[in-house]
Amino acid sequence: MEFFRIKRDIPFMRHALILNAVSFITFAAAVFFLFARGLNLSVEFTGGTLMEVSYSQPADLNAIRNTTASLGLSDVQVQNFGTARDVLIRLPVQKGVSSAQQGDRVMTALKAADSGATMRRIEFVGPQVGDELAIDGIKALAFVIAGIMIYLALRFEWKFAVAAIIANLHDVVIILGFFAFFQWEFSLAVLAAVLAVLGYSVNESVVIFDRIRENFRRYRKMNSQEIIDSAITSTISRTIITHGSTQLMVVSMLLFGGATLHYFALALTIGILFGIYSSVFVAAAIAMWLGIKREDLIKGGPKKDEDPNDPNAGATV
Repeated sequence: MEFFRIKRDIPFMRHALILNAVSFITFAAAVFFLFARGLNLSVEFTGGTLMEVSYSQPADLNAIRNTTASLGLSDVQVQNFGTARDVLIRLPVQKGVSSAQQGDRVMTALKAADSGATMRRIEFVGPQVGDELAIDGIKALAFVIAGIMIYLALRFEWKFAVAAIIANLHDVVIILGFFAFFQWEFSLAVLAAVLAVLGYSVNESVVIFDRIRENFRRYRKMNSQEIIDSAITSTISRTIITHGSTQLMVVSMLLFGGATLHYFALALTIGILFGIYSSVFVAAAIAMWLGIKREDLIKGGPKKDEDPNDPNAGATV
């Protein structure tokens, strides 16, 4: 399905050096803010108090957030748990205040706002659990990266694998840079969004790489830069359809999903936008600079307008 077809190839690779210089500057800024400001880790990573509160009627999450905010508590996570009447509240660690004291203080405020509030359980999530979650998250990210590299190296060629991983890490670091610069809360949901962006971005890279391989088979008189330009141009309509529809859904979550989904949707929004950019201008350009050529991808096959029954068709140059 195509909304439109571009008859002349757009010379994307002509501007690859300038665009990748911009990418490098953005990447370097993201790394700087990650080291200078760090991530604003949520309770799952840093430890804190976990409260489960039950109400006699559907709970007003915004009212609960306002109540905890009035106590001077920041970075409090409030979400439904199971039913609309059950609420899970995550409170950050406070120096000099025990988990029990913190829970009693919050529960007193909640009862004053709604007498139907009942404490069901309270527990302390220690920093050790947070460290384990952080390590598991890093391991998950490493396994995803390794899996992508192996897949691309087997399906295409090692140059494409290197190009795709650099482009995908570019997306991940920039997402983390945004969260470090604005000090947005980095939670497990955001980590899940980062992993989703990795898969989403590599999918776009695979589509372009597949078209590059197809064009190497069809057009023997084109050089590598012309082949890549043709491949990107021919996939633009598909990119607009798939990424446009996905972005509409993600933006809807961002605007109407509430506080629980806000940072998850925000990470996806940033990741999808940069994922399109990196697949076109970073991954394809790096593959070109690594010297990708027809012999790397094609062992033989009929070129365009050749007779596939000709025994000499598609002979390797």
